[in-house]
Amino acid sequence: MPLHITKIAFGSESPATLRAWLESHSGEARLTTRYLPKRVAEMEGGSLYWIHQHRLVGRSPLIGFQETGQGRFWIKLEPRLIAVRGAPKRAHQGWRYLEEKDAPPDLGSGEVDDLEAMPPAMLGELTRLGLV
Repeated sequence: MPLHITKIAFGSESPATLRAWLESHSGEARLTTRYLPKRVAEMEGGSLYWIHQHRLVGRSPLIGFQETGQGRFWIKLEPRLIAVRGAPKRAHQGWRYLEEKDAPPDLGSGEVDDLEAMPPAMLGELTRLGLV
């Protein structure tokens, strides 16, 4: 089971603007971090789960980590946002680990297909209330 990380989608007005930012990169999107995760070996095949307005809204598969040459590291991501079933998540600084068993399923994975037909605003409100 791969290990994932969570990060706030800082500067994104919505999941749509986050998706646009990711898709504006060709090949890979990069985020800068001060420290290399200690559990980096466990993250092969994992994803970065994005937090927007105190809930997980999507994930971007991890490509890897690379030193920038300036004492920092890049988190290298596939330039796409895969929508996940919204789950409440408190804000935090930097990134945090997310175990596979705690990761929300992707929308369209079969488990939540009926939810895709729901209007996004309604789905967001039901998720915020913890009903979905």
